[in-house]
Amino acid sequence: MTDKVTYSRHGDIAVLRIQNPPVNALSQEVRAGLLQTLMQAEADEGVKAVVIVGEGRAFIAGADITEFGKPPLEPYLPDVCNRIEASPLIVVASMHGVSLGGGLEIALSAHYRVAQPSARVGLPEVHLGLIPGATGTQR
Repeated sequence: MTDKVTYSRHGDIAVLRIQNPPVNALSQEVRAGLLQTLMQAEADEGVKAVVIVGEGRAFIAGADITEFGKPPLEPYLPDVCNRIEASPLIVVASMHGVSLGGGLEIALSAHYRVAQPSARVGLPEVHLGLIPGATGTQR
């Protein structure tokens, strides 16, 4: 498991906490951590639901710009989103701050979303003529 996403349990609720400061960029480590901790929750007897939260000032502020221009590494964002959506557990995205690009796509792949009134969402890649890469326009 990566240290970018941690797993904790509160009764029958599993909490997947993204910790990639300053804005929880959706790096390869975060994507891998989300998959690993989701599988851990599904294997943890008695867990009925999963809450995905972002530590700090944002849920997930989008792609990790340090990975731009490099070959993409697995797991790919569409695979992570599809896995979240297919989970037999109830998955809730707890949104605060910004949820942009892939961060919004992660939230959209959850079964439910809750957001603080100050939360901001968006798919900024469309302003560059790009279609969101993980079916963000279909969810």
